[in-house]
Amino acid sequence: MIKAPRGTKDLLPGEIEKWHYVEKVAREISEVYGYHEIRIPIFEHTELFQRGVGETTDVVQKEMYTFEDRGGRSVTLRPEGTAGVVRAYLENHLNNQPQPIKLYYLGPMFRYDRPQAGRMRQFHQLGIEAFGSRDPALDVEVICYSYNFFSKLGLRDLKILVNSVGCSQCRSVYGRALTGFIEERRESLCNNCQDRLEQNPLRVLDCKEPGCQAQLEGAPDIHAYLCAECSEHFQLVQDYLELTDIEFEINKQLVRGLDYYTQTVFEIIPNGPDQGSLAGGGRYSNLVEVCGGPSTPGVGVAIGLERVLMALQEQGVQLPLKQRKKIYIVTAGGEQSGDLDREAVRLLLELRDADIPAEKDLMGRSLKSQMKHAGRIGASYVIILGTEELQSGTLLVRDMNKGEQSPISRDRIVEYLKATLQED
Repeated sequence: MIKAPRGTKDLLPGEIEKWHYVEKVAREISEVYGYHEIRIPIFEHTELFQRGVGETTDVVQKEMYTFEDRGGRSVTLRPEGTAGVVRAYLENHLNNQPQPIKLYYLGPMFRYDRPQAGRMRQFHQLGIEAFGSRDPALDVEVICYSYNFFSKLGLRDLKILVNSVGCSQCRSVYGRALTGFIEERRESLCNNCQDRLEQNPLRVLDCKEPGCQAQLEGAPDIHAYLCAECSEHFQLVQDYLELTDIEFEINKQLVRGLDYYTQTVFEIIPNGPDQGSLAGGGRYSNLVEVCGGPSTPGVGVAIGLERVLMALQEQGVQLPLKQRKKIYIVTAGGEQSGDLDREAVRLLLELRDADIPAEKDLMGRSLKSQMKHAGRIGASYVIILGTEELQSGTLLVRDMNKGEQSPISRDRIVEYLKATLQED
């Protein structure tokens, strides 16, 4: 039997309703914050991610699903959403529209990683991107969007980590100081960090290996190297966050795993041991330019929906899932079974045309089995159609919760059910 590829998962009825609810809340909060939906391709030219995400990142070097199409072009399943949104922003000339442009997206991303809890090879993200403004208030808006999204879902006890990684100029100065500090400890670092030291020393700060973290004790303070503009920007981010009453803490080793970030970076994690981040993002002042456009500031966040649903389960949050009440049509069979089946189909079409959820038996079940099946699928009402009902022009409507049934005129059935379902 062919199975789903490792690191992927089928989302089945009974679970998908939770996804629908989470996506519904995402769309609602996006509207409140003024973000408009964008849908970008699932695959892009590989060069977009090499230039945008950064050739030295683990994502580009180790995790991308890259292949040649039949035209010999190198294409990649998107490992993240920001680069594709930047490409769409430029290609569709959104930079010529009044700024800021504020966009959100929902959809699958792909990374060849070791599958584990909360980390799949096909995973889903909610992301927002805002272009055109350098105002620190926009950084805080993105953080508040993320935090309020989690709050509306019912998540509690979250920790917000914030840092500034500076601009390209002050980060370059800091990178040299950090390299000098770490160079003396090179042999004690993991192989990945030894490579990072050559390519992008700030990435060493992002290593989760305990041995590497121990070697970073006493490392130069990145905030001491921020230029005046970056320092003022980060101070305003903190000032604006203080106005929100959202608790946050500064983590000077937070650098994020993608090369395009400048100035503000942040993560939101559940406040507990060994918890992965639910959201991560920040500002990127050079990404639009790197992708071939004019110098344009941007800021955004990506939220992992699998991790959000895991956190909801771990915190015991019951989502308020509402399902519309369903009607099930039961036929009693007998000598006129053909006429009953035709009438059942006619009735089914009428109910659905009236926007009333309805089903009928399609498996040739007995009357008793049909009633059992109606209970299994959660039907709220059953319409019983037998020879006597066909001849008299009435239908028996059974309330499955109360166990009561009433005869209703055939020509009034739609009107009756609409009124009954509205009362419920």
